[in-house]
Amino acid sequence: MQIPPLDPNVADLAPAGPAPTSYDEEHVVTYIRLLQAEGEGADWREVARIVLHIDPECEPDRARNAYQSHLARAKWMTEHGRLLRGTGSN
Repeated sequence: MQIPPLDPNVADLAPAGPAPTSYDEEHVVTYIRLLQAEGEGADWREVARIVLHIDPECEPDRARNAYQSHLARAKWMTEHGRLLRGTGSN
């Protein structure tokens, strides 16, 4: 796996399939930032603005949907998709 970008642009919705995708690999840092922000109790609007680059004041529905789908995918990646468990084969 190549080193993922530190701050990539995001799609309106994260992938929802049963296997990790190249989008997931590219957005590992985004997922980690979302999980950290949630753990710290950050307001989702601030997270959407800073991490996802979507202004919740101008695009509230898009921001909320992107935040929710990417956070859900981040959680899925920690449980099923190997995020933070290593990505190489053993």
